[in-house]
Amino acid sequence: MTGSTRARDALDGLDDIDWASHEHAYGSAADVPGLLRALYRPADADDAAATLSMNVHHQGGWVSSAAVAALPFLVRAAVDPAVASPVRIELVDLVASIAAEGNRVAPRWIAPGWAEAWDRAVPDLLPLLHDPEPGVRRATVGALGEAHGRADATLAALWTLHARETVPEVLGAIVAEAGALAVHADREREPTLARLRGLTAPDAGPGERLRAVAALWAADDPGAAEGDLARVVGEVLAGGDLGGYRVARAVALLGGDPAEREGHVARLLGHPAAPTRREALEAAAGELSRRRSAVPALLPAVADLLDDPEPDNRLFAARVLGMCGTAALPWADRLAAMTDDEGEPHLPAQDHALWALSRTGDPRCAAPLARRLGGERLGFSYLSVHSCGWWTHELSLSETLGPLAAHAEVLLPPLRAALGGAGTLEERRALCQVLEAWGPAAAPAIPELLATLETDGAVWALDAFAAIGPEAAAAVDPARLRALLDAPPGDQPFAPRSLALAYGRLTGDLEPALALQLPQLREPYGLKPSLFGELGADGAPYVGGLRELLHQYDTGWQPLRAGEALWRITGRADEVVPALVAAIEPYARGGVTRAVTETVRLLGAIGPASAPAVPVLRAFLDADERPVEHGGWRSVPEDDELCAAARAALHAVSGGC
Repeated sequence: MTGSTRARDALDGLDDIDWASHEHAYGSAADVPGLLRALYRPADADDAAATLSMNVHHQGGWVSSAAVAALPFLVRAAVDPAVASPVRIELVDLVASIAAEGNRVAPRWIAPGWAEAWDRAVPDLLPLLHDPEPGVRRATVGALGEAHGRADATLAALWTLHARETVPEVLGAIVAEAGALAVHADREREPTLARLRGLTAPDAGPGERLRAVAALWAADDPGAAEGDLARVVGEVLAGGDLGGYRVARAVALLGGDPAEREGHVARLLGHPAAPTRREALEAAAGELSRRRSAVPALLPAVADLLDDPEPDNRLFAARVLGMCGTAALPWADRLAAMTDDEGEPHLPAQDHALWALSRTGDPRCAAPLARRLGGERLGFSYLSVHSCGWWTHELSLSETLGPLAAHAEVLLPPLRAALGGAGTLEERRALCQVLEAWGPAAAPAIPELLATLETDGAVWALDAFAAIGPEAAAAVDPARLRALLDAPPGDQPFAPRSLALAYGRLTGDLEPALALQLPQLREPYGLKPSLFGELGADGAPYVGGLRELLHQYDTGWQPLRAGEALWRITGRADEVVPALVAAIEPYARGGVTRAVTETVRLLGAIGPASAPAVPVLRAFLDADERPVEHGGWRSVPEDDELCAAARAALHAVSGGC
């Protein structure tokens, strides 16, 4: 059969579908048939597969009607040997991603017909377990791991493959998916659990033992005692050879004994292999992001790696120290020594050491940062990246400089020059955000901010003016501000509200901001902090509506914003404190968000009348497990902010005693 004939058969029925009536992440799915055809043209196949992944799956969260309609054609292309292996791998990964969403998200986010389409597709994927390309086999195992409705048949096929497979990556994938599938199996559940238990034996490889333990955890095996599984993991970790299994994942398998986890991580931080030390640093970061008691237990061993011969390990060690803020003060001298070429030849490690030094509050960070602002290589990003995990991307300039208002005298001259010469919106925005964070200390930069008002950075310049206060207000032409309100930047949809709020705070005229706020008052994110409270007695007409909003949502921003406005207008703490306390109490067990921390700050501002909050404030401070989200660089700083706010609130409740 020729390639064109195969493609024609694989695409049979494609034109019978009304693709324009289906939708994907970017709207109409009318482009899908052209992309599916392109999979059979070698010159276009790579781009077509990538575009299908972006359009049909995107970032997940739902199963689109386009995914349901495209699934049979994706599978046909994936099993066609005439399609290049890298393209087939991407297609199988796409199918796996869609199927995973179909198993994960609520039914209302799944297009009709998905369950039936996926059930029909599973048998068509099974032949790919025999594909000569290991990458195709690995991807297929991952996709079949989502075949919950055909768990028994799929497990039988996976174990048949396991008996003859030689590629470690494929073997590992089989074990991992077998554990997840066993939960949904009947006939094959017990045989699968028995196989997995056998793979934890000492004569198995270390990586295989760890994967089997993880699979047994996933399978919720009633026959595997938690202590027995932890013993297997401990044996492998003690041996130092994890067989390719990542240290952080292995440590997580240990379960509930923090001291045991810390001991293994600390020992592996001194492992002779640089890659293992790097993975141990990631494991240490994970432990530090989860528990406060991990700081004294692990931070000294992390600091030892500031002298690691591997540059990326020095970088990572500096980043972990910086994450921990003032807890890294004992190593401030070492960090300061790493901020120039003589002390640290690896420039990205220099950047991270300088950031870590700034996080300790050490004044020695100011002069090197000033040189960065005035030099050819900044080393920091104009954008802030918010992501889970332990990426070593460039650190944010605004987040690095924002807390350093005390050093504005040193930093302002080069920052002003940088703002005056900024050539992109990203530069102007980041530099204005720094000045906004500095508040009145940024007043010498008023001339540069005035010039920025004439650029696409006007919104952020005006925010900085508002933060600087009366001195900035006196320098700005009200007519220019009014002109900005009347003609806000068209490509910045948030600009009208931001400009109106800053305008009100500079001029005292809150009417433009109120005109924009009132129609959105009942939206969960519609109410800006303290805007109505800033009206003072003039806010009395809005009290009734604010009282309704106070109880519209139990948690989140709405109780905070409505409560703050009510308190500032009426001065009555008795009606807002109970709602504020109720809004933060659920988070004593974890999941603290920015709204919770800001609510704690507001309770501190209210003072002694916030006494009902004392138990939850103490719970925040007494916890060992950080109540914030774990698993990222921001975990410790966010927890530090929460603790500082809680301590300040308790101090205020006690009347400052």
